[in-house]
Amino acid sequence: MEIKAISGNLVELPIEAIVVNLFEGVKTPGGATGAVDQALGGVISGLIERGEIKGKLGEVSLLHTLGRIPPERVVVVGLGQRERFNLDRVRQATASALRFLRKLGVKRAASILHGAGAGGIDRQLSAQAIAEGGLLGLYAFKKHKTVDPEPGELEELLLVERDESRLPEMNEGIRLGRVLAEAANFARDLVNEPANALTPTKMAEAATELAEKYELELEVLEREKMEELGMGALLGVAQGSQQPPKFIILSYRGDRGSRDVLGLVGKGITFDSGGISIKPSEGMGEMKGDMAGGAAVLATLKALGELKPRINVTGLVPATENMPSGTALRPGDILKAMNGKTIEVVSTDAEGRLILADALCYARRLGLSPVIDVATLTGACHVALGDVCSGAFGNDQGLIAQLMELGEEMGERLWQLPLYEEYKEQNKSEVADIKNSGGRWGGAITAAQFLAEFIEDTPWVHLDIAGTAFLEKERGYFSKGATGIPVRTLVKFALALAKAKQS
Repeated sequence: MEIKAISGNLVELPIEAIVVNLFEGVKTPGGATGAVDQALGGVISGLIERGEIKGKLGEVSLLHTLGRIPPERVVVVGLGQRERFNLDRVRQATASALRFLRKLGVKRAASILHGAGAGGIDRQLSAQAIAEGGLLGLYAFKKHKTVDPEPGELEELLLVERDESRLPEMNEGIRLGRVLAEAANFARDLVNEPANALTPTKMAEAATELAEKYELELEVLEREKMEELGMGALLGVAQGSQQPPKFIILSYRGDRGSRDVLGLVGKGITFDSGGISIKPSEGMGEMKGDMAGGAAVLATLKALGELKPRINVTGLVPATENMPSGTALRPGDILKAMNGKTIEVVSTDAEGRLILADALCYARRLGLSPVIDVATLTGACHVALGDVCSGAFGNDQGLIAQLMELGEEMGERLWQLPLYEEYKEQNKSEVADIKNSGGRWGGAITAAQFLAEFIEDTPWVHLDIAGTAFLEKERGYFSKGATGIPVRTLVKFALALAKAKQS
């Protein structure tokens, strides 16, 4: 969908549909909504009075203009309560309105800037949020469908502003919103792919395409190099699969005068059967998405390659399958990670932390700092936080706080869980330095404590996206399936870090 800002009068546009809005509880619409209401002889006011339009968040009402004004249809979308209004509600309202128009078969539509008037939101930020909400909300994974039941795609959305001097800032907001949304949708595409289409090798090929398109640096370590580096934890997980493991190193260099490099580490289990500690068959198909953290890292580098901020970022993605076979890792085996620590394998289904252990060691070897790892790591985090927010853990409180603030802004909420020393007791092993599962209680925390053993004193945050990477049903601007969380938050963090270094 093409999105652009134009100057003009919304009521006078000869177009298939226009989108206006309404806050909950408003009886007499103002601004552009009021102008449309007046042009239609008070139809919107009448429907509000009869209770047919309430302004609740995401509520969509359709009016046919029947030739009274040039636009053929008017969609009134609810913004919810004014006191709770924010950028994320702009995204949600936009997604609701545009999905509705797509079902009608509308190809071209125009909209006002939601929240730029009575909502008090900056025009550029509103334009950005509309672009994000529209592109995220209209996302659908149809690659493997031979028949598409949808009437077609919405092809163009015009954001209308009377003051022509404001168009440059609006278009800049649209540009950033598009880059963020398309990066998140790239991650969603990877996560939604079946495991037979996205093997570790195919994931490395996706990184190769990004490197070529956006002038990124790429190195892919093969099994022999991993053995040379002593990545015993990663290789232990990989030994049960016929698919060769790949260790993807994708880098963006936007500040070659600086030696500082932000590190992003993403779990890349392209299919997780649980290994010998096999998972129940019900729902196992969703384990194609156990590489969502790795997808998020690749997508973040994609966005940075487009935006070109003055910062250096390196993404590390250890990619492998976790499969049961005659060569598979067994419960009771002992592995040695890259830093020399020995690990007793209590459960082969606690494999994500094993591959991340070697990746975090490698991040330290490269001198990356700070380091953020992203992983669909524990069912325990899903149990604790549901699918509304991701878990955040780490050794740098300022870093955690900044990510939480950005996550709230981007609609990718984070919630901090503790890393108290007492939890380490659960990871102690009688036969090795550490074991790979601390048991059922506090499972998300003990998993994070396990990772902390390998990042040591490097400033670090661990994001457990087990509950948020994949949704069972549509919510807001997220369709059922992969969400692309936390791509937009990671990109915004990198942009903020670049801006802070320049000031």
